[in-house]
Amino acid sequence: MKYLIVLIAALVAQPAWAYLDPGTGSMLLQVILGGIAAIGVALKLGWHKIRAALGFRKKPVADDEQEQEVS
Repeated sequence: MKYLIVLIAALVAQPAWAYLDPGTGSMLLQVILGGIAAIGVALKLGWHKIRAALGFRKKPVADDEQEQEVS
């Protein structure tokens, strides 16, 4: 039934005669770059949770090894 509706809509569709001005491309680029930046910030803020969920953790440093690194 869905395919029939899509087929009818495709056959009856009229041209939109729409106009895309030059600013549309830069707006689309801003949306894409903003989305990439948002994903990067979300990963950065939740990186320790992601590592914990995957089972990657830093090995604890023993006290005597820590003192040797400081001196």
